[in-house]
Amino acid sequence: MSDYFKTRKRDTIARLRQIREDLPEFCDQFFIGIEPQTTELTRLNYAYDLRVFFYYLSIVPKMFRAREPISFTIDDMKNVTINHFEGYLEWLTSYTYQNKECSNGERGKARKLSTVRTFFKYYFNKGLLPSNVASKISLPKLHDKEIVRLEVDEVANMLDAVDSGDGLTNHSKEFHEKTKQRDIALITLLLGTGIRVSECVGLNVNDIDFNSNAFTITRKGGAKSILYFGNEVADALAEYIYCEREEIKNKIDEDALFLSLQKKRICVRAVENLVKKYASIITPLKKISPHKLRSTFGTNLYRATSDIYMVADVLGHRDVNTTKKHYAAISDDNRRKAAGTVVLRENKPNNNYHDENSDD
Repeated sequence: MSDYFKTRKRDTIARLRQIREDLPEFCDQFFIGIEPQTTELTRLNYAYDLRVFFYYLSIVPKMFRAREPISFTIDDMKNVTINHFEGYLEWLTSYTYQNKECSNGERGKARKLSTVRTFFKYYFNKGLLPSNVASKISLPKLHDKEIVRLEVDEVANMLDAVDSGDGLTNHSKEFHEKTKQRDIALITLLLGTGIRVSECVGLNVNDIDFNSNAFTITRKGGAKSILYFGNEVADALAEYIYCEREEIKNKIDEDALFLSLQKKRICVRAVENLVKKYASIITPLKKISPHKLRSTFGTNLYRATSDIYMVADVLGHRDVNTTKKHYAAISDDNRRKAAGTVVLRENKPNNNYHDENSDD
């Protein structure tokens, strides 16, 4: 595992321990118990969600109101009812937490309720709760999200914008020449391989093998995987590594592939910002993120191969149903094709509704 992922794991664990300090003491057993089956990032998200849940219990239900969140015990959980959970879901729509206005749509509510259900299930299975009341609350119905991706011409236009800098603000143009080769290599890699932004920023130079046009990435959960790239990606990476990056290699202390202007490993937020910057030039109505570039690659690969299992493997989806869900919208292309496939009449009739020569 590269230093980047080791550092990220260490920082996530440190943040998790910090958030756990805001939770009741009995919650420690939960986090220790689920550690072998979950990633540190999953546990951190659980901690965030549980902190909000205990805050709700401390200010809304009359039974618990005015209690400090940290003071709750496992015995208090025996008194949490279905009404409390339903009230929690309603409250999540809009609330104030730590002087910030917060809100949740159906997906935010579903995730937070799922966390609480996992939490109560754990203590029920351990025999510390007489029943699992949380399991009786249904998750909010989730509506399909619109799949946003770049079309073929938009992909070409975006790469042209990165290359030329046309459309950038005067301020952005000042930095464009300094970062152009890096930005072309980075965006070409995202569009040409479909890797996640975290996988991208975690790449080191020695992860790239131009002899086989392959590279090693660290997937979610820490597993290593080898992916391959085409000639367009190879050319963009080579030009960046052997030209722009070669000039500054003696001024940096790490092996990171993509570097910031400060000669440090580029961060996820910086990649998100540069993707947004170039995408907004060619398609201002679409909110394009690195994940949307991943969707674009998956769509193009599926259209070229019609092999959903190949797409799932390349994207690193553990469940092919996840892949089908993301690319189900492609079936709309087939429906459009079908609309013009069946010919009802060989010769197009004139536009008159009534033929004046008919006997009707």
